[in-house]
Amino acid sequence: LFFLIGGKDRRSGLILTIPLCLEQTNMDELSVTLDYLLSIPSEKCKARGFTVIVDGRKSQWNVVKTVVLMLQNVVPAEVSLVCVVKPDEFWDKKVTHFCFWKEKDRLGFEVILVSANKLTRYIEPCQLTEDFGGSLSYDHMDWLNKRLVFEKFTKESTSLLDELALINNGSDKGNQQEKERSMDLNFLPSVDPETVLQTGHELLSELQQRRFNGSDGGVSWSPMDDELLAQPQVMKLLDSLREQYTRYQEVCRQRSKRTQLEEIQQKVMQVVNWLEGPGSEQLRTQWGIGDSIRASQALQQKHEEIESQHSEWFAVYVELNQQIAALLNAGDEEDLVELKALQQQLSDVCYRQASQLEFRQNLLQAALEFHGVAQDLSQQLDGLLGMLCVDVAPADGASIQQTLKLLEEKLKSVDLGLQGLREKGQGLLDQISNQASWAYGKDVTIENKENVDHIQGVMEDMQLRKQRCEDMVDVRRLKMLQMVQLFKCEEDAAQAVEWLSELLDALLKTHIRLGDDAQETRVLLEKHRKFFDVAQSTYDYGRQLLQATVVLCQSLRCTSRSSGDTLPRLNRVWKQFTITSEERVHRLEMAIAFHSNAEKILQEFPEQPEAIHEMEQLDEIEAVGKSLLDRLTVPVVYPDGTEQYFGSPSDMASTAEHIREKMKLLSLKKQQLRQPEATTPES
Repeated sequence: LFFLIGGKDRRSGLILTIPLCLEQTNMDELSVTLDYLLSIPSEKCKARGFTVIVDGRKSQWNVVKTVVLMLQNVVPAEVSLVCVVKPDEFWDKKVTHFCFWKEKDRLGFEVILVSANKLTRYIEPCQLTEDFGGSLSYDHMDWLNKRLVFEKFTKESTSLLDELALINNGSDKGNQQEKERSMDLNFLPSVDPETVLQTGHELLSELQQRRFNGSDGGVSWSPMDDELLAQPQVMKLLDSLREQYTRYQEVCRQRSKRTQLEEIQQKVMQVVNWLEGPGSEQLRTQWGIGDSIRASQALQQKHEEIESQHSEWFAVYVELNQQIAALLNAGDEEDLVELKALQQQLSDVCYRQASQLEFRQNLLQAALEFHGVAQDLSQQLDGLLGMLCVDVAPADGASIQQTLKLLEEKLKSVDLGLQGLREKGQGLLDQISNQASWAYGKDVTIENKENVDHIQGVMEDMQLRKQRCEDMVDVRRLKMLQMVQLFKCEEDAAQAVEWLSELLDALLKTHIRLGDDAQETRVLLEKHRKFFDVAQSTYDYGRQLLQATVVLCQSLRCTSRSSGDTLPRLNRVWKQFTITSEERVHRLEMAIAFHSNAEKILQEFPEQPEAIHEMEQLDEIEAVGKSLLDRLTVPVVYPDGTEQYFGSPSDMASTAEHIREKMKLLSLKKQQLRQPEATTPES
């Protein structure tokens, strides 16, 4: 309906454009719109007058005339010139019926009819839009949007300033209760201040940017008067908004701080009241330590439930402590004393309660460990007692040694277990003695006495059981050592039989030679006697061991498993050895007699008168040699009828060969003695 394009006439008056159209024009709308547009420029600008361009190229003459008359009725003082842009040769005849220049005095302003291409005679082209052959750039939608934003911002900011002033002023008046009541009733503004401020800054930025933009032709263009007028208004509103909003933020901060402080104080008292009330009462009812592992575990489970309830309040404590620390860092001196007092009170109660929970948890853990060690020790004592109650029936000395070692290990384990029980018990007693420190004035002497009596009773009972087991172990150890000795005697006696058998076997297989002369045979006889002494010692050792087994069996009240068989074996082998030894001695003595007499005869050369006597000796020696040879072929016969030969047949043949050779020498000697008897008659 109207354009206030920002162009100016030669008198610096604003140019107002009325673009009429073929449709019916509503004069009321035109009048209202004109009033609105005329309210935008400043009084100084309006004093310079307006130049109105009525674009009638698309309208009828009567409409144009009506609009011009409407200008007379609405703004005759502000209008200085009306330029009616006519269509080419369309109104020529009708103009004669109404001449505007004749009506200048009545209208109050000059009206001229002009073609669009001749409008530049009255207005500079740079102040006209392209529709009228000018170069002024004008975007009506941009102007309209910007005007709507400006008016909206003006309306919202003005309303917001009133609200903020009311809130801020209300917070500065009256006592504390009135202040809070006022803030509660109207604390939040109807619009967001941040949004209004952002809108104002964006609007101001666009208004200021226009002055730096040029037209499409590069000609410098001055901002519209309404825009120049809007800038200080926007800036003034923004400054007022920032000031009131800053005060409002401070009011909100103070209110928020006070609210936060009150909430913190309320939560602190909730935590303190619960910890000093129900929380402490829960701990007062829990004083026992249980009389077994299961009982202690049940108490621990109950304590964990109590800790779980406390954990929820401790979490609130941590959160509150962080909030208080944040407020303390803010540095508001008026609240520092109150905040520090709250923080100290909260910390004292929470740390005291946490210490009590930890003490109780440590006490129950120590009780659980004590009962665990007591149970393990009891099981060890039961195992040791069961082992002692079973009669010992080992198969040999090694198994007895192994059993004895196991017994000693079990006893040592029991000693270590009892020592550990005493240490755990003493530590538990020390903790119980400190229990009164968190009893809140409650007399826990009776409850502690029950716990102390239980702990001491367990330790004394374990000590008595351990002492009984030690006594039984001493008896069992003595018995097992005697059994070890018994098995050792039996083993050694059997070994003596084996040794004697080996000596007999060696006598039969290796003691074969009879010597090549009397000297060698005497040496062999002396060695045999020593050999016999060794066998005699072995036999005597075996007899002593068997006698010791009899004594040990009587002491142990048991029968030996092997001594009844070992003694007959020992006697039998010894009998065989003595018979064989006697046979060996007899043969050596015969060999000595044979060799000594033979050597004597063979070395002498007696006179003739003694020849008869030597012949008799030779016969006797030959008889001994033959008897010795015969004896070499005879076996040794034992009482049970068994027979044994000395050595192998080849060994015996070798021994007999030496005797036969010497007998041959005796035969030659005998022949030499007989020859003189034969030669004497011839002589």
